Amino acid sequence: MQSLKFDKIKKVLCLGAHSDDIEIGCGGTLLKLVREIPDLDVRWIVFSAGGRRTLEAQRSAHDFLSNAGRKKIVVKQFRNSFFPFEGKKIKEFFETLKSFDPDLVFTHYREDRHQDHRLLSDLAWNTFRNHVVLEYEIPKYDGDLGVPNFFIPLSQGLTREKVGNVCRHFQTQSNKHWFTADTLLALMRLRGIECCARYAEAFYARKIMCA
Repeated sequence: MQSLKFDKIKKVLCLGAHSDDIEIGCGGTLLKLVREIPDLDVRWIVFSAGGRRTLEAQRSAHDFLSNAGRKKIVVKQFRNSFFPFEGKKIKEFFETLKSFDPDLVFTHYREDRHQDHRLLSDLAWNTFRNHVVLEYEIPKYDGDLGVPNFFIPLSQGLTREKVGNVCRHFQTQSNKHWFTADTLLALMRLRGIECCARYAEAFYARKIMCA
């Protein structure tokens, strides 16, 4: 297995349809990056978080990015589960993100069965055509996990920190049958096995060039 380093990453864009997506999909990787890369500049965008979930999203993002050199957290109010029908407005917002010119973009897996997730993934690729884009995965009822090809090994400490943060911040989701610490740990353990690590987060890297 070949390895790449993120030593030239300075700006990271995180895109999440809902208030816990970024944390679940790439929270451990972000905790790792903000500790290892001095002065990392992170733009964190949540597209739908209404009511109590708005405050949950803001508090969680600040917690995960506490070690970032610079950060900007944006929480939008696009209608949950209706993203394809609000596509024009969401696309217009994406256009405003171009000026950030990130070195790395985290977004949803393109084959995710949730319509909001798929739209963000498509728009990410449409907007950032010459960037490194990593698509993260969200465990859920649909059973749409795929075969990722890019792995970020995580220490046990970072893994526990991620899971603890997610479960602590998103109390509105605690009634969902899948929203448990063991779900998150199980997926990271399985992805760890696939890259000879104890724990890992996995991504879909469709285009990466080594220069």
